[in-house]
Amino acid sequence: MSGHSKWSTIKRKKGAADAKRGVVFTQVSKDITLAAREGGGDPEMNPALRLAIKKAKTVNMPSANIERAINKGIGNLPGVKYENFVYEGYGPGGVAIMMEVMTDNKNRTIPDIRHIMSKNGGNLGESGCVNWMFEKKGTITIAKEGLDEDAVLDKSLELGADDFQSENDVIEITTTPETFGVVSSGLEKQGFEIEGEVGLTPINSVNVSGTDAKQLLQLLEKLEEHEDIQKVYSNFDLDESEMESLL
Repeated sequence: MSGHSKWSTIKRKKGAADAKRGVVFTQVSKDITLAAREGGGDPEMNPALRLAIKKAKTVNMPSANIERAINKGIGNLPGVKYENFVYEGYGPGGVAIMMEVMTDNKNRTIPDIRHIMSKNGGNLGESGCVNWMFEKKGTITIAKEGLDEDAVLDKSLELGADDFQSENDVIEITTTPETFGVVSSGLEKQGFEIEGEVGLTPINSVNVSGTDAKQLLQLLEKLEEHEDIQKVYSNFDLDESEMESLL
């Protein structure tokens, strides 16, 4: 399972604790903003936005918050001008990290990111230092409980999915950015409860363990908590026993 998926798995398992800390609304809001920025503000024409809004409703996010997140993504908040940047760097153990940023003050954001990175065993790199280690993919996840995996596999491939993995409690389906909408919509029409997004997936992974693993997860969490960082991607891999010990 990719580093992107490992981080997603860890966040799912931390979900209950995050809910208590009020982190869920923040992250879902970022997902909506990013989806709107990438594909426009109409959920009927933007599958990633539709899924993000669906997730927001399951956690009872107010409609006003959803609308604000969409308007932020499409640049429709009065009096505020946001710019989009991608920053790259390295984490503990030589792990590659990429961050998608939306900010109204670049001069504030860059020092913040550099401080978080250096304080948690990482360092901010030059543009292009790690982006060649990632490729853009669509990722769809479905909870495995009660499902016929063969039926999901057959339908996914029929719809045009590139890859299919079953691990732990989820099925992960990979698509190209172009086929993400067709595959996700098709699975929804078949009655599958899905989550998904188009983002960066690592081409190869770096295994981390021990102190490096612990510090890396702390770094990724701190980066995701920053208001201006919309999405964090990494190419780390983690043994299941190691992951369980850190949660």
